[in-house]
Amino acid sequence: MATPDPKRRRLLKLGLGAAVVLAVAGGGVALLKPGLIDGDKKLSPGARSLFRAVALAVFDGGLLPADAAAREATLNAFLDRLDASIAVFPAPVRAELSQVLSLLDTAPGRFGLIGLKSSWDTVSTPELAGVLEQLRVSDSNTRQQIYRALRDLSSLAFFTDPAHWALVGYPGPRAIP
Repeated sequence: MATPDPKRRRLLKLGLGAAVVLAVAGGGVALLKPGLIDGDKKLSPGARSLFRAVALAVFDGGLLPADAAAREATLNAFLDRLDASIAVFPAPVRAELSQVLSLLDTAPGRFGLIGLKSSWDTVSTPELAGVLEQLRVSDSNTRQQIYRALRDLSSLAFFTDPAHWALVGYPGPRAIP
């Protein structure tokens, strides 16, 4: 029987220790600075900045108005619809979402989870689009889940506005005779 490699054992211990530290730190951050507020039914200011940046990266290919005032109005309405959508999620889903958003609102969380160095308020749209693409094709299931959550929640809130349906060629629901 072969003896265990001491380097491998040290790496495993280091990995386990890092996971425990991350879990404890993440739990602490979530308690101090939650991603959802008002009874876990609304985005915190940091989470609003996050989803605003994601919306710009995902929908800036002609789906958002070119006029600055109209763009801001569209983004604010998008964030309000996102709040309304999150409010009806089951409590356990909202709790998990709040934890992830609180981690992504911190510099170490952003960098550790998705590799983003910039804050949500200063990240450029092309930089964030590149980070989102890296998450999409990542070998890490966690990074892919973060990508899907950000993209799916953004799409849900954006396309629940019937005014946006025509932008993607959807004529709307058919009338049932």
